[in-house]
Amino acid sequence: MTEVRRYAAVVEYNGTHFHGWQKQAHHNQPTVQAALEAAISKVANHKVDIFCAGRTDTGVHATRQVIHFDSAAKRSNYSWLMGVNTNLPNGVAIQWVDEVSPEFHARYKARARRYRYLINNSPAKSALQYDQLTWWRYPLNAQKMNEAAQYLLGEHDFSAFRAKDCQAKSPVKIMHRIEVKRWGDLIMLELEASAFLYHMVRNIVGVLLPIGEEHQPVQWMKEVLDTRDRTQAGITAPGEGLYFVGVDFPPQFNVPCDPYGPTLLQPLLDATGFQQPFANQLKEAAGLDPI
Repeated sequence: MTEVRRYAAVVEYNGTHFHGWQKQAHHNQPTVQAALEAAISKVANHKVDIFCAGRTDTGVHATRQVIHFDSAAKRSNYSWLMGVNTNLPNGVAIQWVDEVSPEFHARYKARARRYRYLINNSPAKSALQYDQLTWWRYPLNAQKMNEAAQYLLGEHDFSAFRAKDCQAKSPVKIMHRIEVKRWGDLIMLELEASAFLYHMVRNIVGVLLPIGEEHQPVQWMKEVLDTRDRTQAGITAPGEGLYFVGVDFPPQFNVPCDPYGPTLLQPLLDATGFQQPFANQLKEAAGLDPI
């Protein structure tokens, strides 16, 4: 009997090229999941189903998405990497692949996910990175946005930031980290949570934008959160500025998915020492029990 092995892979993609992550039976729009399953199945020479750490919406990007799949095919890591990437369309590529323990699961073993949202806060939009940054031409006060964001730290019912089509069983999530940082015209919102609701990050940004414009006070974030009512919040911000940048797994799985990127941002993070490990990594380093 042929042994079935489990593999994990780190995937990068430009969401502009795809109609979201999840494959859909009722339309023929390209999705990241469908592209990856087709490419991996071709290399494996049998049908392969994949599972991801966090599904992303149309237009949303990823630098450190993590998937896993099972296969009885005997391939080297190099063959998986090169073979799959050769069969993928432009806009998606595997960055790393290796065999992992059968107990590993990209979704259920993830202890936290991290996103970054990038805003080009300048009078004119970018011609070269129009699909990788959200352009907001009105001046934004990043300091006030950061102050408002701190109301979301900890465990909360995030119903006010939950899209109506969200299928999550519970709106209660734990926000481990949230911070707004500015470099010139570039503003970044970084968020780490146990999990995220559908459109949660984009709806949080939709509240932060009026606060940054100083049309709403900093305390409006807490007021919106406490209502648990989506209709009391702001707009759903565009998807092109949003990146899935990392997943926290227990260290025994050895999946290299620490927060990274996007590439245009990484030099700024490195130069300023802003890069932060996951909350669980900090706890483990201090000898404390992980979350």
